[in-house]
Amino acid sequence: MNILIEWIYKIPKGVETVFRSEEMPAAQALLFAEDLERTGRTKNITLIDRFDSTWTVKEMKGYLKGIETEPHNIAVYFDGGFDRATSKSGLGCVIYYEQSGKSYRLRRNASSDELTSNNEAEYAALYLSIQELELLNVHHLPIRFIGDSQVVINQLGGDWPALENNLSRWADRIDEKLKDLGILPEYELVPRKINSEADRLATQSLNGISITATREIT
Repeated sequence: MNILIEWIYKIPKGVETVFRSEEMPAAQALLFAEDLERTGRTKNITLIDRFDSTWTVKEMKGYLKGIETEPHNIAVYFDGGFDRATSKSGLGCVIYYEQSGKSYRLRRNASSDELTSNNEAEYAALYLSIQELELLNVHHLPIRFIGDSQVVINQLGGDWPALENNLSRWADRIDEKLKDLGILPEYELVPRKINSEADRLATQSLNGISITATREIT
Protein backbone atom coordinates (compact mmCIF):
# COMPACT_ATOMS: atom_id res chain seq x y z
CA MET A 1 0.00 0.00 0.00
CA ASN A 2 1.32 3.43 -0.96
CA ILE A 3 0.80 6.40 1.31
CA LEU A 4 1.41 10.14 1.19
CA ILE A 5 1.95 12.36 4.21
CA GLU A 6 0.26 15.67 4.87
CA TRP A 7 1.31 17.88 7.77
CA ILE A 8 1.28 21.41 9.12
CA TYR A 9 4.72 22.94 9.74
CA LYS A 10 5.17 25.80 12.19
CA ILE A 11 8.24 28.05 12.33
CA PRO A 12 9.39 29.71 15.60
CA LYS A 13 7.62 32.99 14.75
CA GLY A 14 4.31 31.16 14.68
CA VAL A 15 3.70 31.13 10.93
CA GLU A 16 2.27 27.84 9.62
CA THR A 17 1.99 26.17 6.22
CA VAL A 18 0.83 22.81 4.89
CA PHE A 19 3.14 20.30 3.18
CA ARG A 20 2.29 17.14 1.29
CA SER A 21 4.77 14.42 0.32
CA GLU A 22 4.98 12.18 -2.72
CA GLU A 23 3.51 8.68 -2.51
CA MET A 24 5.71 6.05 -0.89
CA PRO A 25 5.33 2.57 0.68
CA ALA A 26 3.40 2.69 3.93
CA ALA A 27 6.29 1.47 6.10
CA GLN A 28 8.55 4.17 4.69
CA ALA A 29 5.88 6.83 5.16
CA LEU A 30 5.53 5.80 8.80
CA LEU A 31 9.27 6.29 9.37
CA PHE A 32 9.13 9.80 7.91
CA ALA A 33 5.99 10.65 9.89
CA GLU A 34 7.56 9.55 13.16
CA ASP A 35 10.69 11.58 12.38
CA LEU A 36 8.56 14.64 11.61
CA GLU A 37 6.87 14.25 14.99
CA ARG A 38 10.26 14.29 16.71
CA THR A 39 11.14 17.71 15.25
CA GLY A 40 8.51 19.33 17.47
CA ARG A 41 7.55 21.74 14.66
CA THR A 42 4.83 19.72 12.99
CA LYS A 43 1.22 19.08 13.90
CA ASN A 44 -1.80 17.33 12.43
CA ILE A 45 0.30 14.71 10.63
CA THR A 46 -2.07 12.72 8.41
CA LEU A 47 -1.32 9.64 6.32
CA ILE A 48 -3.48 9.29 3.20
CA ASP A 49 -3.86 6.21 0.98
CA ARG A 50 -4.89 6.00 -2.68
CA PHE A 51 -8.55 5.69 -1.71
CA ASP A 52 -8.37 8.97 0.26
CA SER A 53 -8.71 7.16 3.57
CA THR A 54 -6.85 9.00 6.33
CA TRP A 55 -4.77 7.51 9.12
CA THR A 56 -3.03 8.87 12.19
CA VAL A 57 0.54 7.78 12.86
CA LYS A 58 -0.71 5.56 15.70
CA GLU A 59 -3.37 3.96 13.48
CA MET A 60 -0.88 3.25 10.70
CA LYS A 61 1.59 1.73 13.14
CA GLY A 62 -1.12 -0.58 14.47
CA TYR A 63 -2.27 -1.50 10.96
CA LEU A 64 1.23 -2.43 9.76
CA LYS A 65 1.88 -4.50 12.87
CA GLY A 66 -1.45 -6.27 12.45
CA ILE A 67 -0.79 -7.38 8.87
CA GLU A 68 2.87 -8.32 9.39
CA THR A 69 2.12 -12.06 9.64
CA GLU A 70 -0.56 -11.98 6.93
CA PRO A 71 -0.08 -11.59 3.15
CA HIS A 72 0.20 -7.90 2.24
CA ASN A 73 1.75 -5.56 -0.37
CA ILE A 74 0.03 -7.72 -2.96
CA ALA A 75 0.28 -7.39 -6.75
CA VAL A 76 -1.70 -9.72 -9.01
CA TYR A 77 -0.93 -10.42 -12.68
CA PHE A 78 -3.56 -12.30 -14.72
CA ASP A 79 -4.03 -13.48 -18.29
CA GLY A 80 -6.43 -15.66 -20.23
CA GLY A 81 -6.21 -17.29 -23.64
CA PHE A 82 -8.87 -18.87 -25.88
CA ASP A 83 -8.21 -21.46 -28.61
CA ARG A 84 -10.93 -21.19 -31.25
CA ALA A 85 -10.00 -24.50 -32.84
CA THR A 86 -10.64 -26.48 -29.64
CA SER A 87 -12.94 -24.01 -27.80
CA LYS A 88 -10.68 -24.42 -24.77
CA SER A 89 -9.37 -21.67 -22.53
CA GLY A 90 -6.21 -21.34 -20.50
CA LEU A 91 -6.08 -19.15 -17.39
CA GLY A 92 -3.01 -17.95 -15.54
CA CYS A 93 -2.26 -15.75 -12.53
CA VAL A 94 0.84 -14.71 -10.62
CA ILE A 95 0.54 -13.23 -7.14
CA TYR A 96 3.41 -11.40 -5.47
CA TYR A 97 3.08 -10.73 -1.76
CA GLU A 98 4.97 -10.20 1.49
CA GLN A 99 4.44 -12.08 4.72
CA SER A 100 6.37 -12.18 8.01
CA GLY A 101 9.23 -10.17 6.53
CA LYS A 102 9.64 -12.37 3.45
CA SER A 103 8.56 -12.02 -0.20
CA TYR A 104 6.73 -14.73 -2.12
CA ARG A 105 5.48 -15.52 -5.62
CA LEU A 106 2.46 -17.74 -6.19
CA ARG A 107 1.81 -19.16 -9.68
CA ARG A 108 -1.42 -20.88 -10.67
CA ASN A 109 -3.10 -21.89 -13.91
CA ALA A 110 -6.28 -23.68 -14.91
CA SER A 111 -8.21 -24.67 -18.02
CA SER A 112 -11.85 -24.41 -19.00
CA ASP A 113 -14.17 -25.82 -21.68
CA GLU A 114 -17.07 -23.51 -20.79
CA LEU A 115 -15.89 -20.12 -22.09
CA THR A 116 -16.62 -18.67 -25.51
CA SER A 117 -14.09 -15.90 -26.17
CA ASN A 118 -10.70 -14.52 -25.27
CA ASN A 119 -12.31 -11.66 -23.32
CA GLU A 120 -14.27 -14.13 -21.23
CA ALA A 121 -11.07 -16.09 -20.58
CA GLU A 122 -9.41 -12.88 -19.35
CA TYR A 123 -12.26 -12.32 -16.89
CA ALA A 124 -12.09 -15.94 -15.74
CA ALA A 125 -8.32 -15.61 -15.16
CA LEU A 126 -8.92 -12.58 -12.95
CA TYR A 127 -11.58 -14.47 -11.02
CA LEU A 128 -9.13 -17.37 -10.59
CA SER A 129 -6.64 -14.97 -9.01
CA ILE A 130 -9.29 -13.69 -6.58
CA GLN A 131 -10.06 -17.28 -5.55
CA GLU A 132 -6.36 -17.75 -4.82
CA LEU A 133 -6.37 -14.58 -2.71
CA GLU A 134 -9.28 -15.99 -0.73
CA LEU A 135 -7.30 -19.21 -0.13
CA LEU A 136 -4.45 -17.05 1.19
CA ASN A 137 -6.97 -15.48 3.59
CA VAL A 138 -6.47 -12.05 2.04
CA HIS A 139 -9.14 -9.56 3.05
CA HIS A 140 -9.71 -5.85 3.60
CA LEU A 141 -6.63 -4.72 1.70
CA PRO A 142 -5.96 -2.52 -1.34
CA ILE A 143 -4.63 -4.75 -4.15
CA ARG A 144 -3.23 -4.02 -7.61
CA PHE A 145 -4.67 -6.19 -10.41
CA ILE A 146 -2.43 -6.01 -13.47
CA GLY A 147 -3.28 -7.30 -16.94
CA ASP A 148 -2.93 -6.65 -20.65
CA SER A 149 -6.63 -6.89 -21.52
CA GLN A 150 -7.98 -3.43 -22.33
CA VAL A 151 -11.52 -4.79 -22.14
CA VAL A 152 -11.23 -6.20 -18.61
CA ILE A 153 -9.14 -3.38 -17.13
CA ASN A 154 -11.24 -0.59 -18.64
CA GLN A 155 -14.59 -2.22 -17.90
CA LEU A 156 -13.80 -3.02 -14.28
CA GLY A 157 -12.13 0.35 -13.84
CA GLY A 158 -15.36 2.01 -14.96
CA ASP A 159 -13.95 3.59 -18.14
CA TRP A 160 -15.82 1.30 -20.56
CA PRO A 161 -19.34 -0.14 -20.27
CA ALA A 162 -19.73 -3.93 -20.20
CA LEU A 163 -22.31 -4.28 -22.98
CA GLU A 164 -22.03 -8.04 -23.64
CA ASN A 165 -24.17 -10.02 -21.23
CA ASN A 166 -21.60 -12.72 -20.50
CA LEU A 167 -18.89 -10.13 -19.75
CA SER A 168 -21.29 -8.08 -17.64
CA ARG A 169 -22.05 -11.18 -15.57
CA TRP A 170 -18.32 -11.78 -15.01
CA ALA A 171 -17.82 -8.14 -13.99
CA ASP A 172 -20.70 -8.35 -11.50
CA ARG A 173 -19.38 -11.64 -10.14
CA ILE A 174 -15.91 -10.18 -9.61
CA ASP A 175 -17.22 -6.98 -8.02
CA GLU A 176 -19.34 -9.01 -5.62
CA LYS A 177 -16.46 -11.29 -4.66
CA LEU A 178 -14.13 -8.36 -4.02
CA LYS A 179 -16.80 -6.69 -1.91
CA ASP A 180 -17.27 -9.87 0.15
CA LEU A 181 -13.52 -10.00 0.83
CA GLY A 182 -13.25 -6.29 1.54
CA ILE A 183 -10.63 -5.91 -1.19
CA LEU A 184 -10.16 -2.46 -2.71
CA PRO A 185 -9.01 -3.09 -6.31
CA GLU A 186 -6.71 -0.91 -8.36
CA TYR A 187 -6.63 -1.97 -12.04
CA GLU A 188 -3.52 -1.40 -14.12
CA LEU A 189 -3.17 -1.97 -17.87
CA VAL A 190 0.30 -3.08 -19.02
CA PRO A 191 1.85 -4.24 -22.33
CA ARG A 192 1.81 -8.00 -22.95
CA LYS A 193 5.58 -8.30 -22.40
CA ILE A 194 5.16 -6.99 -18.85
CA ASN A 195 2.50 -9.67 -18.30
CA SER A 196 4.60 -12.49 -19.73
CA GLU A 197 4.53 -14.71 -16.61
CA ALA A 198 0.74 -14.91 -16.50
CA ASP A 199 0.60 -15.26 -20.29
CA ARG A 200 3.00 -18.21 -20.13
CA LEU A 201 0.89 -19.91 -17.48
CA ALA A 202 -2.26 -19.53 -19.59
CA THR A 203 -0.46 -21.00 -22.62
CA GLN A 204 0.89 -23.90 -20.58
CA SER A 205 -2.62 -24.67 -19.40
CA LEU A 206 -3.84 -24.79 -23.00
CA ASN A 207 -1.03 -27.27 -23.66
CA GLY A 208 -2.16 -29.51 -20.80
CA ILE A 209 0.48 -28.41 -18.28
CA SER A 210 -0.97 -27.73 -14.83
CA ILE A 211 0.98 -25.52 -12.42
CA THR A 212 0.39 -24.61 -8.79
CA ALA A 213 3.49 -23.37 -7.01
CA THR A 214 4.60 -20.91 -4.35
CA ARG A 215 8.19 -19.98 -3.64
CA GLU A 216 10.08 -17.47 -1.56
CA ILE A 217 11.80 -14.71 -3.52
CA THR A 218 15.29 -13.99 -2.25
